[in-house]
Amino acid sequence: MPFFAYKARNAQGELVQGTLEGNDSSSIAALLINTAMTPIDIKPTAAPGISLTDNWWRILTEEKVTQLDVQMFSRQLYTLLKAGVPIMRGLVGLQESATNKTFARVIQDLRESLDAGRELSAAMSRHPKVFSPFYLSMIRVGEMTGRLDNIFLRLFDHLEFEREMGNRVRSALRYPMFVVIAMAVAITVINLFVIPAFAKVYAGFHAKLPVMTQILINSSSFMVHYWLLLLVGLIGSGVGFKFYIATASGRYRWDKLRLHFPIVGKIVIKGTLARFARSFALSSKSGIPIIQSLSVVAQTVDNAYIANRIEQMRNAIERGESILRASAATNVFTPVVLQMIAVGEETGDLDGLMEEIAEMYEREVDYELKTLSSQIEPILILGLGALVLVLALGVFLPIWNLGQVALHK
Repeated sequence: MPFFAYKARNAQGELVQGTLEGNDSSSIAALLINTAMTPIDIKPTAAPGISLTDNWWRILTEEKVTQLDVQMFSRQLYTLLKAGVPIMRGLVGLQESATNKTFARVIQDLRESLDAGRELSAAMSRHPKVFSPFYLSMIRVGEMTGRLDNIFLRLFDHLEFEREMGNRVRSALRYPMFVVIAMAVAITVINLFVIPAFAKVYAGFHAKLPVMTQILINSSSFMVHYWLLLLVGLIGSGVGFKFYIATASGRYRWDKLRLHFPIVGKIVIKGTLARFARSFALSSKSGIPIIQSLSVVAQTVDNAYIANRIEQMRNAIERGESILRASAATNVFTPVVLQMIAVGEETGDLDGLMEEIAEMYEREVDYELKTLSSQIEPILILGLGALVLVLALGVFLPIWNLGQVALHK
């Protein structure tokens, strides 16, 4: 169907502009009248979207839609629907009160899509960067069951959990990252400015330099002469790595490797499984069949390796295996979790026990994050000590040797 750009006035007399899809201008006028708006002007237009050539500045300066925006949107819609406010009127209010202009345009597109006869889930699917596959699946469940208000509340809780988990991880990694960056800057400055100055002094000695000093001088000379090549190589490696993990096989191998990193690996796997258990419990409580739940939840764990294991678990259950046997075959759950799954399967309270599993993993992740700095500190101290030792030996050994020779004379 063609698209039409319209201008209309709402019940308060305010000018409203937008784009709608319809058979002709008469159908667009009818849609506007049905939503208590008075049409002023309706013209055919191209399909809505951002043109890179015409709107490049808007793309560069456009405010991003954050997870917090979607989270608050879910909570506000729950409150409005619970109070009996029609969803169209609720979206109008949310669009007008939105502080994020980009998200306001998203809400406007949702209104226009609903005006054109689309379902809410179909309207949201037009914005995959804003609404995740899990979010869309939950909205579809709400539409099928007629419990859309409860779904929005559960999505709010789910997004709150995701946000808290991300904040904890960023907070725990802030200090170690600062130390690592400071060490990298120090090494660069020393190689580019400090060691070359000492190398000129040592050149006047006309003596054989210790091996450690020669290694430092050679590495510094290489960095001074080929710093541009090193910089290009570093940037190229970063870009190449990003493209590599963007592929399915690259993402799978990287996500699998992350789980085996020292210290960080156990936090990644526990956090991922906590997200899995929480999402599974939410899907199950919302009435989604277990097979469909596992398909949906596999998209939310943010780890291709574990998502693959969850899909294997789903396939095993489809073949008739029990949830316990399918879970054990993934080799990602601890014996305690498997025992709880067995109890949940036997009692029929799997969603409740999945919530307990999520809480258990969350507590463990919280503890690991609180002690992360203390676990990384010894490694950072050893690295810093080794750096100081190498520099001290390389810089001062020649001076020490010359001093010894002078004393013997």
